[in-house]
Amino acid sequence: MADLAKEIGRHLPYLRRYARAITGEQGTGDRTVKAALERLLAERPSDLDDNPRLALYRSLHDVLRGGQAAAGGAGEGEHLLANSGILAYRIEHLAPPRRQILVLTALEGFPAEEAARIMRLEPREAQALLEAAKVELRSQRATRILIIEDEPVIALDIATTVERSGHTVVGFATTHKEAVQLAREHEPELILADIQLADDSSGLDAVREILGRADVPVIFVTAFPERLLTGERPEPTFLITKPFDPDTLHVSISQALAMAGAPRPRQAGARAGA
Repeated sequence: MADLAKEIGRHLPYLRRYARAITGEQGTGDRTVKAALERLLAERPSDLDDNPRLALYRSLHDVLRGGQAAAGGAGEGEHLLANSGILAYRIEHLAPPRRQILVLTALEGFPAEEAARIMRLEPREAQALLEAAKVELRSQRATRILIIEDEPVIALDIATTVERSGHTVVGFATTHKEAVQLAREHEPELILADIQLADDSSGLDAVREILGRADVPVIFVTAFPERLLTGERPEPTFLITKPFDPDTLHVSISQALAMAGAPRPRQAGARAGA
């Protein structure tokens, strides 16, 4: 049991990342994760010991499916969801299934067959959703992006990746001061930011200042994602790990832009996307 708890703890930060990526908000994502853990421990499915990571993500999807049923008037899962506060969120703004399976495979790294098991889909249905998501991804709208990154090679790699998808890079910032200045000058529609910047300034602090003036989606790109997934403070809604695969960046940008327009609850002291 101790080994299983340790294994669950190892996957929990990334489950929280996934939950907020498809709900668009930290508080809602974390409440969903809490309900998923309660459900998992209560039911203890047979494959929990064999594949705890898959069981965790599937439990989260079961909670979300229950939330959609409860929002539509059905009673399944309603008590659990009401207690966890998930029904306070407008379930209809949850990422659609085709985006969920795209995030599961591209951001979380699940093979398509495991993503199908997580979402309780037939393999053929899952594959159709994934293909539809990829078509949608290729037709995503172009956007203006500010890159906050103090490593020139990484900044150039990010810029090349996003420009190949049709986006425009409006500027590169290597310090807190530069980031705030460029954001004011160019009014980007999306920000890609590292955590640690030149002169020991903080990408988190820079983003918080920018979001004090504008509501813009932010994706943090970091080599140490677990440091930002502790649940102890307001955290990024979208977070990818260095080194990143181009598809991961494409999917994260697409999902951040898709969720940016969805109404979401505010937390005291927190800004959208941070």
